[in-house]
This record gives sequence, C-alpha cells and structure tokens, in this order.
Amino acid sequence: MADLFDTGAAAQDTPKGSGPRPLADRLRPTSLAEVIGQQHILGPDAPLGTMLASGSLSSLIFWGPPGVGKTTIARLLADETDLHFVQISAIFTGVPDLRKVFDAAKMRRQNGRGTLLFVDEIHRFNKAQQDGFLPHMEDGTILLVGATTENPSFELNAAVLSRSQVLVLERLSLADLERLTQRAERELGRKLPLTGPAREALLEMADGDGRAVLNLIEQVAAWKVEGKLDTDALATRLMRRAVNYDKSGDEHYNLISALHKSIRGSDPDAALYWFARMLSGGEDPRFLARRLTRMAVEDIGLADPQAQNICLQAWQTYERLGSPEGELALANAVAYLALAPKSNAVYAAYKNAMAAARKTGSEPPPKHILNAPTALMKDIGYGEGYAYDHDAEDAFSGANYFPDGMKRGVYYNPVDRGFERELKKRVAYFAKLRDKRNG
Repeated sequence: MADLFDTGAAAQDTPKGSGPRPLADRLRPTSLAEVIGQQHILGPDAPLGTMLASGSLSSLIFWGPPGVGKTTIARLLADETDLHFVQISAIFTGVPDLRKVFDAAKMRRQNGRGTLLFVDEIHRFNKAQQDGFLPHMEDGTILLVGATTENPSFELNAAVLSRSQVLVLERLSLADLERLTQRAERELGRKLPLTGPAREALLEMADGDGRAVLNLIEQVAAWKVEGKLDTDALATRLMRRAVNYDKSGDEHYNLISALHKSIRGSDPDAALYWFARMLSGGEDPRFLARRLTRMAVEDIGLADPQAQNICLQAWQTYERLGSPEGELALANAVAYLALAPKSNAVYAAYKNAMAAARKTGSEPPPKHILNAPTALMKDIGYGEGYAYDHDAEDAFSGANYFPDGMKRGVYYNPVDRGFERELKKRVAYFAKLRDKRNG
C-alpha cells in the first residue's frame, strides 16, 4: 500500500513535462518540516526529532491508518540521514526478492553507504520472513522502517519489535486537512468552488486520510461550475468515503472496547455513537447482540436482573425483524444497559470461586450433604447429620456446605446499588443468622 504523497519510485523519477502528475505527487513534501501532522513524533522533543538531532536513528515501526504519511516520512528520513532509500511491499515481495535486497545493501555498505529499507504492510510477512530481517538489522546492513495498519503487538514477531521502536501515527485532524487543502489550492492557483459548510463536509469525507482529501480536491477542482456548491450539491456529486473498519482487525476490537467501556461508564450517548460506528462499518448485528448480553452479565449483573432479559429480547427481536429495523431493538438495549445500575460483584465472586476451586483441587463435599441411596453409603456416613433447612427455624439451618477442613470463603459482596442493595441485606441477614446458629 502506498502512503501519503507516495506514488512509487517510478513516478518520482518521471520528468515534470512528460505527462499529468497527480496532485498528491505534486504536493509531496521535500523535507520533514513540510509534513503536515504527526508533530507528536516529528517535533524537536519528539522521538524522531530527538533521534535526528543526536544523529542516531534506530529501526522503526510506523503504525497508523492509511494516508497519514508513513511512506513520506520514511523517504524523508533517508534523505535527512544520507541513507539509500529502498522500498518494498510485503504483498509483492518473496524470499528471493528479499535476498537480492539484502545482497545489494551489503555491497552498498562495503562502499560506505547505509540502506534504509522501508517495508510497507510488514505485518503480511510470515514469522520466518520477519526473522530473516534480524541478522541484517543487527549487523547494520539495513535500517528497517516498517509500516503497518495493524497492531504490531499481535502481527509482528517479538524479536523484530525488540529491535525497533514503534511509533504511532495518527489520523489527520480537520485542521491538518484544511492546511493540506490550502496548500493544494495554492498549487492549483484557485479556490475550490465550495461554500464553507460544503468545504467542511469535503474534509469529513476524507476521514483523516490526507491522500483521500487530495484525490477529492482534484475531482472537485476539475468540475466546471459557476458559483459555489453547497453541501447537498457536493453530496450528489461525490460518494462518501467508506469508513475505516475491518471486522476481523484491530479497529474491530478498538470499537467494541469503546462501546463496552461507554456502557460500563453509564454514558448512553457515547455508547450509541460507538454502536452506530460499528453498524455503519458493516459489523454483524448478531455479534453486537452477543456482546451486549455479555456486558449485561458482567457489568450489571444482579444490580438489575432485568438487563439480561432486555438484551435477550432485543436479540430475539433482531432475529425476527432483521436489518435495519431490528437494529433499533439493539439500540434500546444499548441505552438501557448504559443507564442501568452497575455491579460486577457476581463476576468478581465467580473469579474468586474459580481461584479457590483450582487451589483446593479434589476436596470432597462434607458427608452430611451427600445422598445415600445404598446401605453401604449410609454405613460410611453419607447423609449422616444432615439438617433439612425447611425443618429449621426461619428455614435456615446454618450448616457448613464447604469441604471439611476448608476455611469458609466469602466470594460474593453485593454492591449498594440497584437490586443488589436488597441482596446485600439478605447476605448480611443470613451471615448473622449463621453465626447465631453456630454459637
């Protein structure tokens, strides 16, 4: 995948008079100072600024969405450090190609010049291919700069990550895109024929992608129009860019995390926003129904026992109505969960009980609560001394139900919110009664 201002080495070497050049190519920065955005890594006190000032550049992994400058910055880093720039893509490069790249870099190094190897879509290389970079990184044959749109923690080998610094590149803000638009207008020699709101809508269509906004600008600039187009006129001429959403990738997990935490944080507006973002990105509503039900069980629990039923009913309604009508039922569940009282007391109790179960292993139940359907079982004490609770005062015997010799565990601690406020009173009532029964 090419990146912002990048159209490949061939385009860079094409004489200006040989044919029309895309706007993105004409606006390619010639120095890091001209790069728009990413000041959190390019500023004087930022990681790259500090490395360049000290004259010590390490191998890097650029992680960020498309169109934010990964390739451009890599190319300019090579210029700044007088390294030979070589660009490959993991999509089209095999082991024989890599071997040629490494051999050429070795010869270049023997002649006194280093190589900055830029690997686009580096996460697409398998483990063996990624391991192949290690000896050449360690002996200084190459300085690796990898680019990926996927989370490096999951997609790159630990050995490659340990020898590199991961830098996160961010989506361009609307202010960044506006600066880029103004630069494009100076290059074109005229203003875009858009009203203020239409101009803002154009920037929003780019969704933080610098290359996308330049392509949109090039389309708009080519129109023969009189006056200025408003938002509606722009919308009829341009299709909105598809949102960046991969149902199996990192963005999928980022957005479901945002939805979950918004519900846990009792913010229905934020929860509905992330819910809508996932639906508009093409997420399967059944996945959302399943996760909402999990949220009801984990974060609300018995503080509002109705929450789980609301989710199951919304899920069932979706199955009957389908999309898009059934999605409104799921939206109802989102709002209900966000405003429900919260408790993870049962979730915590479950984890504590599981830890105790693993620790105690195969401890048997006390014999007094075991059934004794045979004479032999009665003879060895099964069921002996069992106190039938319904025969006891208050229908509560206070007997011990934990294994003999095991200290009684306290795992469930209800919160003082919602329905669990009532359950908390019941826990305290039975604890007091148990103490009384047992002296």
